[in-house]
Amino acid sequence: MLDAVLPSSRMQRPDPSGMSRVAEATAVFWILKILTTGFGESSADWIMAHAGPTKSTLAVGAVLLGALVWQLRQERYRVLPYWFVVVMVGIAGTIFADVVSFRLHVPLGVSSASYIAVLIAVFWYWQRSEGTVAIDDVTTFRRELLYWAAVMVTFALGTAVGDYGAWTLGLGYLGTGLVCAGLILLPLIAHKLFGLGPVIAFWAAYVVTRPLGASFADWMAFPVKRGSLGFGLAPVSIVLGIMIAAFVAYLVMQERRGKTA
Repeated sequence: MLDAVLPSSRMQRPDPSGMSRVAEATAVFWILKILTTGFGESSADWIMAHAGPTKSTLAVGAVLLGALVWQLRQERYRVLPYWFVVVMVGIAGTIFADVVSFRLHVPLGVSSASYIAVLIAVFWYWQRSEGTVAIDDVTTFRRELLYWAAVMVTFALGTAVGDYGAWTLGLGYLGTGLVCAGLILLPLIAHKLFGLGPVIAFWAAYVVTRPLGASFADWMAFPVKRGSLGFGLAPVSIVLGIMIAAFVAYLVMQERRGKTA
């Protein structure tokens, strides 16, 4: 099970005054997280190819805003609004990062460093104001806002880092994906063998899921002449979307049975 491979974010017991407003880091959580990154990458590229950067940014941004409003109105974790936001963040993070890198011509190294700086600032403020950045303790509206801010920055950062590996370092999509598959195990090793805190280990693994899923999606979707399998953006998006829907349906059934997942 992936929950035995990738660490939970638990640092201390959840706030007893409220219920968690976000998903627990279970095996299904990690599987869905990686699937949504791949789906976000392929579907965002498809949308950009057909609608252009301006229309894509405005349309996806509007849907993301609506999804966030739906999610933030919940008083505790609900499967459908939560994972709808994650899917939309995956699409929006790709589009926004690509616009910065390829439309505004900001070098990938510069954009990656900028996202890292922003992410550090978000975590610093979150820790300073709330005393914890553990997802188990996201039990208030304020903490959830900070959680989603961190999530959105990790998606943009992961997109830029993945492109940096594939293009600037010349690893290609498959090479970058394989490197990320190895990197995602480092937080586990550091946590198990060297005492790395579970919260840091969780967020480190969380960041890597983005270039991991996106790189393999690009490897499957893009033309053979670019070192990929050439299946196409639409088919890859459809297959990944079906897989996401299946796992979300499973979680909805668990939720209706009163189980946590």
